[in-house]
Amino acid sequence: MPHDPAAAERTPSSPEAAATAAGPATGPAAPRVPTPQEIEAIGLVPLLAPYLRQARGQMPDDLRAAFEAHSLTPRHGAVLPQLLAEQPLAVGELAQRLRLSLSTTSELVGALSRAGLVERREDPANRRRTLVAIPADRLPVVQEFITARSQPMLRALDSLSPRDRAGFIAGLTAWAREVQAQDGATAARR
Repeated sequence: MPHDPAAAERTPSSPEAAATAAGPATGPAAPRVPTPQEIEAIGLVPLLAPYLRQARGQMPDDLRAAFEAHSLTPRHGAVLPQLLAEQPLAVGELAQRLRLSLSTTSELVGALSRAGLVERREDPANRRRTLVAIPADRLPVVQEFITARSQPMLRALDSLSPRDRAGFIAGLTAWAREVQAQDGATAARR
């Protein structure tokens, strides 16, 4: 759907204006109705589904075998790029980067450790902290996979101005945070 500048002019400029334009709320937690411009963005999300579903199939054989043998999920996989960016990391630092609770992050690290994809060790500077790193023998396969999977996003980022790139990353981060919060609230209601 091409961007329509006239539609943008008709679009309320804030969530509050959009809610007012949509009419009175029907309850205390009535969802906000998306604007036409927001609907355009929402319509792009399903186009990412094939890319997300292909992750396991694009893994190098030994990495895929570890994921399958230990029933690892994309949440476990989210730990690995963080460790490629900087390692070792304390479990608490990983939790902050992933925007997960310390207990959830510890569970993810524990499963990855049992699969041999990360190693945990005591921080020599602070014995109460556990440091996590990708073992040297697993590092090349993890780098290969993350590099291959990152290419579409890297090409997209390269096509953006620095300002748009920062906005894209900020938006993606905020969206991930909201999805995690919603998933946490849904799990708590079960």
